[in-house]
Order: sequence, then structure tokens, then C-alpha cells
Amino acid sequence: MSAPTSVKITLPNGLEYEQPTGLFINDEFRTSISGKTFEAINPSTEEKICDLYEADKDDVEVAVQSAYKAFQTWSVTEPAIRGQALLKLADLIQENAELIASIESFDNGKALHCARHDVRVAVEYIRSAAGYADKVDGRTINSGDGYFNYTRREALGVCGQIIPWNFPFLMWAWKIAPALATGNTIVLKPASATCLSALFATSLIQKATISINDGTNKFKTIKAFPSGVVAIIPGSGRKCGDAIAAHPLIKKIAFTGSTGVGKGIAVRAAETNLKKVTLELGGKSPNIVFNDADVEQTVQNLVTGIFFNGGEVCCAGSRIYIQEGIYDKIIAAFKAKIETIKVGSPFDESNYQGAQTTPDQFQTVLDYIKKGKEEGATLLTGGERIGSKGFFVQPTVFENVGDDFAILKEEIFGPVAVVAKFKTIDDLIARANDSEFGLACGIHTTDVNKALDVSQRVQAGIVWINTYNDFHQNVPFGGYKESGIGREMGIEAFDNYTQIKAVRLKINRQDA
Repeated sequence: MSAPTSVKITLPNGLEYEQPTGLFINDEFRTSISGKTFEAINPSTEEKICDLYEADKDDVEVAVQSAYKAFQTWSVTEPAIRGQALLKLADLIQENAELIASIESFDNGKALHCARHDVRVAVEYIRSAAGYADKVDGRTINSGDGYFNYTRREALGVCGQIIPWNFPFLMWAWKIAPALATGNTIVLKPASATCLSALFATSLIQKATISINDGTNKFKTIKAFPSGVVAIIPGSGRKCGDAIAAHPLIKKIAFTGSTGVGKGIAVRAAETNLKKVTLELGGKSPNIVFNDADVEQTVQNLVTGIFFNGGEVCCAGSRIYIQEGIYDKIIAAFKAKIETIKVGSPFDESNYQGAQTTPDQFQTVLDYIKKGKEEGATLLTGGERIGSKGFFVQPTVFENVGDDFAILKEEIFGPVAVVAKFKTIDDLIARANDSEFGLACGIHTTDVNKALDVSQRVQAGIVWINTYNDFHQNVPFGGYKESGIGREMGIEAFDNYTQIKAVRLKINRQDA
């Protein structure tokens, strides 16, 4: 009798469901070859949720071989059928939206309103990618020399994907959708700390069916995603992630996570077979407030910029620069707003901020708060752990922060912001760009000329004007400098999962 690969879970809001606990390879959930497991922990209570099977190098090999075999047929499947499959998946996710959001909050610790946001954005993006499936085309080239020239975009092959723990479900969607739409197959490793939503959503891939024309104007039902097209294999970065990055049959790596780990993955990918690599990495993004900003709107954007998702956002507006003429007014309103934020159980609808996701990150945030105090920054508000159970931290803001302070230079990845004054735009630009990161920037002003001027001068992959953390499926997202390579979402994402082939045909002129 084989070991069980699922467990029944009752969530704090009363929803019950069957949680897959196995590796998903070749269209089935299975135990790991070693039989080893690891624990999923609820960050709000620090209690064990369940045991999950742990993949290592041997499991990666099985998953890759299965995905490689599936690529031979999936890559030549009619693009419209691939689009139809993704649309079906989006429908199934929407039907289970509240359950998936609840799983995410349970496993990740984020407030339920954040998890619902993630599910909505994921559904919108998968549908957008489905629409691109039959529109990834090439071009003809008039060379004027008696040749017919054209290009075509072709799938890469097996794509290794490694996603983080701060947006587990959203990153799962952002990774699989463009890869599948363009005909690639996938071996994906979710973060060890937050596997539950990815595994549950993959059970929807397993169940999804579509109806297609059988060639005689009759319709037949087939599996939306054939066996082997998607593999989801939880495991550690060292045992599982490294094996994915180094596997010679994997032709592309997509990674979201820290800059340090991303650099290591890029090196391993290059050493193995010069894999195509996209990296969405860290950030320390400036959020800029000018004297003419709308105070109420700006303060809400500052809150969203740093405290949404508990500050565990790579593009968080964690460096807040306020022009001196409006500084006191903004600071007073910002502090007052922060002190109304409720922190606690993600299933309490009145809570804006939930728990930090992992014990290590929780301690890192507390260590940075301590460091800020030691460096001589002024604590405006917050700065303490909440309670003795669960990884809860007060929303925290420091003033009087020197440009060389660690809390201003380094990514904290938690609900901690630093605030500084500026006088002139030139001074502001120099300070905003004085960072190894370049992921995002916020600009708050009622002067459109100023907004456009500053947006062109800051070194950031995305600039939000009079808003923040505001995503759309057709708008690309990614970073400059050490914040990464390549883009998520938008038509640019499909560049990450295709390669260009040029064809040149000599035309022999025929005599009349």
C-alpha cells in the first residue's frame, strides 16, 4: 500500500479541503524517492500544519525527464489549445478563490485581504497569458537581395522555476502562465516555507479538462495539461534548487528571491549549459513626496507601499523621501495613520497586517530595528514584537536616518520604513539612485511635468505616480541593477520564454 500524499485540513475560517502533500510529477502526486519529509508551519501560531514530501536531486531528475518528454508534444500543440487550457485553469482558480486565499493566509501568514488580492491578480494574469498564446509570432524582413526572410519565436524547452515565500501563489501564476502559453514545460520549486497554495493549485491543473474539435466538427474532452507538462517539487534550495539550476536538460531558469541567491543561480546556470536566466531580485525602493502632493492620498500610498503584505515585498517603498516644505504635515498624518493599523491573525478581517512568514525573517526584521536604534535613528512609531506567539511585528518607521545607515541601505523585507527630508530635485535624484537596487519608485505630486521628469531620471524598473504597489497584467515588472534581469507580466514576459529563429530562403527568379 502506497503512502498517502494528501491530508484533510480545516482552516481557521471553517473551510475544509484536501491538501496535497506529495511531489507532483507526470500528472500524479507521489512520495519523494528518499521518503523524507519536512514540516509546514503556521507563522501566526508557530504550530505544525502538516508534513510535506521533500524533493532532492533524484526527484529533480525524474521530473525533468518527464517534462522533457512532454515538451516534444506540448511545444507543437496548437497555440489556441494551450490558451484554452490556461483559461480553464483561470476559471478553476476563480471558482476556488476564497479557499486558495485562505490557504495562502494560513501557510504564509499574510492578511486575508492581501491573499485575496494575490488570487485576483493571478487569475487576471493567467487569462492575459492565455490570450497571448496564439499571438507569439515573428516578422518578415525585406532584405531587397532576392531572398525571403522571416523569423519565428520558438519555445525553449524545460524551464526550471524557483519561487519565493512572500507571494507563493501569485509567483506560481506569474511563472507558469507565460511558460505554458509559449509551449514550454515546467519543473517548479516552491519555497519550502510556503508550499501549500502551489500544491493545491496544481491539483486544479491535474483536474482541468477542455473540449476541442476532433477534426470532424465533433468535440472531444481531453486533459487541459498533458502528463509531464508541469512538475511541482518542494524541497530545499541546496538539494532541490541547485539540482534544477545545474540540470543540463533545463534550458531556462526563472528565479524570484534575494539578490545573493539569484547571483549564485546565475553562476550555476552559466556553468552548466548557459541557460537563459530571468531574475526578479531584491529592492530598497524610494517613495518620494513633493511639496505639492495630495496629503491624504499620499499617506495612504505610503502605508500601502511599506505595510502591504507585512512589508515582505521586494518593491516595497521602504525609503521615504519627503520634501522639506510638506515634511511635518506628512509625518504627522503618516504617524497617525500607522497607529490605526491593526496587526494580528490573518483571518480577522479587521487586521491590515498579518504575521511575518518565517522565523528567520521575523528575527531579521527585529535585528534591523535594533540596528536602527543603535545607529542613532529616531523611532517615530512601532519597533516592537507583538505578543509572544506568532511572528508579529509592529509597523515601524525611523526618522533622522543617515544616508550611510544600514537600515537605509539594506533590504529589510519587513514592515520597517525610513524617512528622510530633501530640498531640491537634483539632491533627491542623487540620493534615490544611490543604491545597488533599482526595482521600483514612487512619486507623489500634482505636477505632471515634475512627475514625468523625475520618473525619467530615477533608476527603477517600474515607477508608480500617485499610487504604489499597483500592478496590472499588461504592465511589465522587473528591475534595474542588482534588482534583476528580465520582466514579469506584459508582452515582455514572453521574451523570457522564447528564442528567435531566423529563416532565409533564396528566391530563384523564373524566366517568363
